[in-house]
Amino acid sequence: STMFLVGLSGGIASGKSTVVAVLRELGCAVIDADLIAREVVQPHSKAHQQILQHFGTGILLENGEINREALGNIIFSQPEKRRLLNSITHLEILKEMLKQILKYFVLGYRYVILDIPLLFETRGLTKFMKYTVLVYCDPPAQRARLMRRNGLDAAAADARIGSQLPLEEKRRWATHVIDNSGDRENTRRQVLRLHARLEDSLHFLWARLAAGAALAGLGGLLFLLLRHFSS
Repeated sequence: STMFLVGLSGGIASGKSTVVAVLRELGCAVIDADLIAREVVQPHSKAHQQILQHFGTGILLENGEINREALGNIIFSQPEKRRLLNSITHLEILKEMLKQILKYFVLGYRYVILDIPLLFETRGLTKFMKYTVLVYCDPPAQRARLMRRNGLDAAAADARIGSQLPLEEKRRWATHVIDNSGDRENTRRQVLRLHARLEDSLHFLWARLAAGAALAGLGGLLFLLLRHFSS
């Protein structure tokens, strides 16, 4: 297969959603791991039942769905609880991601972007990616954005940022970096350049050449058939 995978990640409040929005505008196939994570823990699911067994009913909303903020407060302050939650949800998330990758393969996409918040923390998934992209912003900007967005004080924001690998460390592992420290237009220009690189990658080039050869072969066959029936 000529289709390849691109892993996209960032840090909390680094601006990954802005980058994803631009990629979707460009028509890219994007699989949102965070959205899948919400879907696999809906009421009556296997993961939902397991989470209740370990975390109790105090994390539920009135409609029976999991209160993500309440659960987040637990796992951000207790690493062992975070590992437990990951062990419950990760397999279900991976299965759904594989289904969506297959869908895009059947539809003829040549590359798929996997939006995975903890891509560099888990590490195991990076070996399946042809390229990895980090949405970066400088630490002071990250902290200020998180405090403003979530209404957190400095200590709470630092705790959430500290639960993830530092962006500087992730930066060393990424094949491409989009610096979101500036304004949106600057970020957009970087995303457009990334999109152009992906389309011009060797994998995508071979896909184009194969498609061109197939069309040329089909054209030649039609020409021969027309000659046969007209003679």
